Amino acid sequence: MQIRPFGRLLPVSAATRRALRAVRPVQRTVRLPLLEVLGRVSAETVRALFAVPRFSRATWDGFALRSRSTRGASPRRPAILEVVGEVFADRGYTQALRPNEAVAIAAGGRLPPGADTMVIFEETSRTRTRIRVPRYLRVGERVAATGADFPRGRVLVRAGEVLDPATVGSLGAIGRTALEVVDRPRVSILPNGNELVVPGGRLRGDQIFETNNLTLGGIVRAGGGVPLLHAPLADDSRRIEHAVRRALAISDLVLLTGGSSVGEHDYAPDVLPRIGRVLFHGVAVRPGKPTIVAEHAGKLMIGMPGHPTSALSNSFWLLLPILRRFGHLPGPGWTDGTCRLEGRGDHPSRDLSVVVPLRVVDGRGYPTYHGSHAVTGLRGVNAFSIIPPGGRSWRKGQRIPVHFLPEPIAAPAAGTG
Repeated sequence: MQIRPFGRLLPVSAATRRALRAVRPVQRTVRLPLLEVLGRVSAETVRALFAVPRFSRATWDGFALRSRSTRGASPRRPAILEVVGEVFADRGYTQALRPNEAVAIAAGGRLPPGADTMVIFEETSRTRTRIRVPRYLRVGERVAATGADFPRGRVLVRAGEVLDPATVGSLGAIGRTALEVVDRPRVSILPNGNELVVPGGRLRGDQIFETNNLTLGGIVRAGGGVPLLHAPLADDSRRIEHAVRRALAISDLVLLTGGSSVGEHDYAPDVLPRIGRVLFHGVAVRPGKPTIVAEHAGKLMIGMPGHPTSALSNSFWLLLPILRRFGHLPGPGWTDGTCRLEGRGDHPSRDLSVVVPLRVVDGRGYPTYHGSHAVTGLRGVNAFSIIPPGGRSWRKGQRIPVHFLPEPIAAPAAGTG
């Protein structure tokens, strides 16, 4: 078997920076109903067409009245007001209130003309037609004035902003039903290997079922992308090149799993330079050393190791930030924290960073890795850490830096320490 040695290995941080610099974020947009835009990136700036609320309204159930009708009121000498009508959220009282008059009003109801404050039911005592108010009510108590939420012309969402529930609700408050958002990045996943069979197929001889489509497809979807799954490719340079070119035509990012190393049948290092500009081949990291990244017209091609755990752990530190950059999403896709180590993390390497997958429970981190071949080595993982080259072995009880993965990539964490 012929082996082609790696050249200079790029440090993890440098590899990530170089790949991110080559990303051209997606410019396509799509118009979606408001119910479907949560977590998406707005492609338009929207201003309020009118003030909300459009009129002064009650924020509690009670009585609307004039503030000056309660001047001098106290528990011993309450103000006595005549109840002359009632207001519901959908039906108002149109006559102007006179001094010493009150109107029963439901939360959300429009204050009648002349009313400028309100009192809740619990603060009053009532006969059939009158109420007693035991204190002075200032103007505006328990009242949402016109424009109190936002005035006409206020920017409700800016282009490039990630949409949260309250922002979506504010758009609904001005009558919007849909919004233009940034389209999700499309990611083709091309597994490579003569031994691979699609799950559900028939195994022959030494064949195995292909799983990187499923694991990486899940990462892509959770990271804000659209996975496009392809059948396994045979170890044939021409077919691989043809498949990558076709995938580039319909994708923003192509993931080629397997065939990225330096063996005789590892074709990614030959194919990708024929299609685009190689940014790097070989990262000083374990697992994932054979990773290769190339760029063509703002699109990326990533050759990942075929071992399931290597490909999956690569997706934590490399694929997630790239997906978010393509989709205009902020940050790398994880949050930083610490945990107290339970057990031994991993042996450090003199020349390589070491990715350590962790299950963090109640602030305690449990390493899960047991070989790059074993996809179950990442079951239950909700965080990872990276031991730098030349670092010391971690000791049990040591507090270590951790990157917490987002759900649903991560199993729900019981604490972050």
